[in-house]
Amino acid sequence: MQIVVGVADLKVSNKEEDVIVTHALGSCIGVAIFDPVARVGGLLHFMLPDSSLDPAKARDNPFMFADTGIPKLFRDCYALGAQKPRLKVKLAGGSQVLGGEEHFQIGRRNYAAVRKIFLKNNVLIDKEDVGGMRARTMFLEMASGRVWVKTVGQDNLEL
Repeated sequence: MQIVVGVADLKVSNKEEDVIVTHALGSCIGVAIFDPVARVGGLLHFMLPDSSLDPAKARDNPFMFADTGIPKLFRDCYALGAQKPRLKVKLAGGSQVLGGEEHFQIGRRNYAAVRKIFLKNNVLIDKEDVGGMRARTMFLEMASGRVWVKTVGQDNLEL
């Protein structure tokens, strides 16, 4: 069954038949994690790097921000039996879809936030498809843990 993750959203699963997908990863970043032993995984689609920009919004929707959404993704997967040392971590997004020198550099700031959070927590990124100027769609197949990215005008990319 296909499970769609919206913008500023998160889904986790331990069901082999599920494929989790998120669309429209422009400056936003998709974080997919998967534990191949517990067969548990999840996908987060966050918009902004830091919840201090709007603490009220972060309380209402922690998935909007890297610093509140990423810990929730990991905790939700742990609750289903995932273990940190076994997790495979993949990223996609963080592009500059407006082209040129985007004023706020949201994609780059989002990517920097993820790297900082993972560095602080000793989490390694297994593979990523970030940057550029195009939006992406990211998939996580629960049966295999396979992650791939679709970008308009390009072949699918295995992560």
